[in-house]
Order: sequence, then C-alpha cells, then structure tokens
Amino acid sequence: MKRGTKLGLGVVFAAVAGLGLVAATTSPPLLLSQLDAVMGGGKGARLVTQGVRFGSHGQTLDVWRAEGASNDDKRPVLIFWHGGGWVKGARADYAFAGRALARQGFVVVIPDYRKVPEVRFPAFVQDGAEAVAWVRDNIARYGGDPQRIAFSGHSAGAHTAVLLALDPRWLKAADVDPGIVKAVVGLSGPYDFHPFTTRRSIDAMAQYPDSKVTQPIEQARADAPPMLLVTSTRDETVRPRNAINLSRRLKSLGAPAELINYRGLDHEEVVMALSVPFRSKGPVLQDSIAFLNRHLGKEQD
Repeated sequence: MKRGTKLGLGVVFAAVAGLGLVAATTSPPLLLSQLDAVMGGGKGARLVTQGVRFGSHGQTLDVWRAEGASNDDKRPVLIFWHGGGWVKGARADYAFAGRALARQGFVVVIPDYRKVPEVRFPAFVQDGAEAVAWVRDNIARYGGDPQRIAFSGHSAGAHTAVLLALDPRWLKAADVDPGIVKAVVGLSGPYDFHPFTTRRSIDAMAQYPDSKVTQPIEQARADAPPMLLVTSTRDETVRPRNAINLSRRLKSLGAPAELINYRGLDHEEVVMALSVPFRSKGPVLQDSIAFLNRHLGKEQD
C-alpha cells in the first residue's frame, strides 16, 4: 500500500466485514484489530491477561507483552489510553496497538475508562490515575518494571495521558507519585482547545467550573517528563495547533518536548499506522519507540 493513500477506518470496516470476520455492528478500531491479526500483527505478542478490574468504578484493563517474555522480566511499561472523543471506544478494540507496542519490548497496559454521558470531566482522567496506581502495584507480576513507566494515547486518550503527566493533582489524588511517569507519547491529542466549540468537547468539559484545569497547555511546567507530541497536517478532528502550541509552551519553559507533524496523514491514520496493514502510512511506531527507548532505556538484564 502506497504511503499517503487515503484509506480510513470506513474502508477498513468494509474490507474486514467482507471477509466475514466480524459483525456489521463492530466498531472500526476492532475491525482494524481483526484485520491486523490476519495480516500478521498477532505474531510475536500475546494478551497476558484481559478484563482485569481496577479502580473504584468497575473499570477494566488488558495487559500485552512480547511472545516468550516471562513474569520474571523487568521490561519497560507503556500505559496506552484509547481515543473516542470521550464518548466511545473500548480497550479490546485496540488490540492492534497493544500487539504492536508489545512486540517492541514493552509490557503494554490498555485501560478502559468511564465516558460521556455517564460522566463528565474529570472522571475519565481520574480513572486514568487509578489505572496508573494499578500498574504501579501489579505490573511486576506480569514482567513489567514499575520504575520505567511511560504514558501514551490517541486523541481523547492522549488528552488523558498528557494531562496526567502535566497536572500532578490527579495522580496525587490516587496516591501515586507524579514522578512515576518517565516519558509520554501523545498521538493526535487535544491540548489547547478552549473555548469549547465542538459538541464532544462541550459535553465532556464545559460544565467544569475552571476551564484551565481541562487544558493540558495550561498545566505546562519546566519539570514535565519528556514528551513526544505527534500530529498530522490533514487532521481536521483535532487540529495540529494543539500539539504545536503545547510543544512551544513546554520548550519555552525549558521542558524536554519534541514535535512530529506527519505530512498527509489525517486523525485516524496516525493511530492506524501502528497496525501491520497500514504501517507504511508513516513511521509512527518507529518514531514512538525510538523516543521511548531514549528515555526509558532498553530491557534490563
């Protein structure tokens, strides 16, 4: 498949549904995970445990790691929050991301979180903090190193990942040391989107009394953990200015921040590029892993 070819999740839906692999009502990310599996994405990684309950509101999470890894390993850990505009999405739908990242040597945790309209901000961020607490307390049993934890996410998930890393109040409220996060990769995330102009941002955020608390850019600080902020020139869902503005703010404060703006990719294609079928769209996986390895180090003996 040629790089830059326009092939969104709607086309993925048609392709996978045509193979009879899933029902027509299945979500596009889950369809992508199905396609990824049949095209080789399942090789070299395995789902260690799934649907593990954590936190105080019935949340669940999955854990992925490389095939052949053991519970005695001390591999770096990556917590990945899925997207969905704070209204949809599920951990199991993002198996393609869990597999891709686990094959690169990480123990990958994909948590669920509560969504609109059941909750509003900051409930999904608080759920994210509870996921971090679970990882700190339990990940060693799955071969992960609790001293080397990174955050990542796509879209709304990137908002949670970056906000947890920048604003210490949420991790502290979950009795977690904010210094636990060693690096962050935000994929196509909203970080500077006030005033709220879209229905999803209004529904998720507008009722909170202090809009600055909802904005990662307002929480930028000089001692922030290293961040890679990824955007793309054709993203019309979360405009590139979000990553560009936050990157500039962090750099102006002296914080370690990097920006990648992939030419020709749209909002969905950035996360699709983690999967085997669409990896040729852009080096999202390679760039993310290179950044994480620089800041977390390789697997320890």
